[in-house]
Amino acid sequence: MSRAIPDINSRIARRVWALRTDSGMTLDALAAKCAVSRSMISLIERGESSPTAVVLEKVAMGLGVALATLFDDSSASANPVSRRDERSSWRDPQSGYVRRNISPANFPSPIQIVEVALPAGARVSYETGAREVSIYQQIWVQEGRIEVTLGSVTHRLAQDDCLAMQLNEPTAFRNRTRKPARYIVIVATERSRAPRR
Repeated sequence: MSRAIPDINSRIARRVWALRTDSGMTLDALAAKCAVSRSMISLIERGESSPTAVVLEKVAMGLGVALATLFDDSSASANPVSRRDERSSWRDPQSGYVRRNISPANFPSPIQIVEVALPAGARVSYETGAREVSIYQQIWVQEGRIEVTLGSVTHRLAQDDCLAMQLNEPTAFRNRTRKPARYIVIVATERSRAPRR
């Protein structure tokens, strides 16, 4: 696990820089859009910071992508197959939750699959709300129990429960139990369609 962390932090750095520059945004423009300081974004892009999931979610929102997109290996060729030994895990330095992209990197699909392990007693809260792109998620619990709060509504999920939701309000994930929980997140991004001519 620890061996993969430097690799995935440099992957995040390359990905954030590429997404920002491809969209023509300056550091200042992205900072203003996502409410993360210019200096923090610069540190992330240089791989000199271990940002939290909350900070990365804000950056992803500012870039108009799902959080899972920041963990894709931009140097990998688009391959329709994702192999177990090619996947890296990332641990949130704040909550200790561990995430791993399952979907093939860079494959042109609006769907991404992510596996998450949420430690006992852990909580992750994302402040972002409305977005420029529509992002939908389904949370499928594999082990344990979690609470998912979307806006002011809390859903209590047990093993094999599945919750469908749109990311358009602040969202929180919480494990109130004494055992770790593991769940699969299926993410679908709906880009706005170009007007017909």
